[in-house]
Amino acid sequence: MIKLLAYPLTLIYAFFFFLTLIVFHPIQWFAFNVLGYQAHKRVVICLQFWLMRCLNILGTRFTFNNPHKIDSNRPLIIVANHQSMYDISPLMWYMRKHHPKFISKKELGKGIPSVSYNLRHGGSVLIDRKKPIESIKAIENFAKRVEKNNWAAVIFPEGTRSRTGKPKPFKTKGLVTLMNHMPNALVVPVSINNSWKTLRYGKFPMGLGAHITFKVHQPIAVNSEEPIALVKQIEQTIIKDIHYDE
Repeated sequence: MIKLLAYPLTLIYAFFFFLTLIVFHPIQWFAFNVLGYQAHKRVVICLQFWLMRCLNILGTRFTFNNPHKIDSNRPLIIVANHQSMYDISPLMWYMRKHHPKFISKKELGKGIPSVSYNLRHGGSVLIDRKKPIESIKAIENFAKRVEKNNWAAVIFPEGTRSRTGKPKPFKTKGLVTLMNHMPNALVVPVSINNSWKTLRYGKFPMGLGAHITFKVHQPIAVNSEEPIALVKQIEQTIIKDIHYDE
């Protein structure tokens, strides 16, 4: 019965989701080209708020637990597990004062209204996974830019999303590259739960009633430990608060 209900609700959600992207695309363009970075950033953050409201149509709820007072005048490396594309808007919304920027695959840099434009112009970096040497160089430049501006670099070290919630082993290269080129940064581990349930049936219909939770763990200074050991510590911190069925 719930799955049957998911079909019409998914259609309604899809309509408002794509309408939101289309409406915000020219607003983004105007803000970026006429008003500058700060205006563009506010438009992008507003977009995330409305994308989350679209998910409410499916009964999706969000809980973001961040008990830490994180300095907004210091660069961050936000490290999280990855369960679906719906991890992104809440991270951008709830961590908005830190100017979150993403490491994304280059395919996302075209063809998606609003999203692709922001990835190309909003300070994130697009990498070609088939060209690892060029990708690492791009991440190095990205890290330096984030460090200089006291922004937050967001990375999902699993590489691809978990379709069942079960965490995948972290890939260390990208995260270590960020650490090596952001010596003043704080690493902020985040555990995400239940985002995968929005896609429990696949892309259509979407899952109903997911309660997506985010737990922000104690930030750690990049220079507090050797990078590989720090990656392992971060991975263990994140995984211990991920709940999934074997």
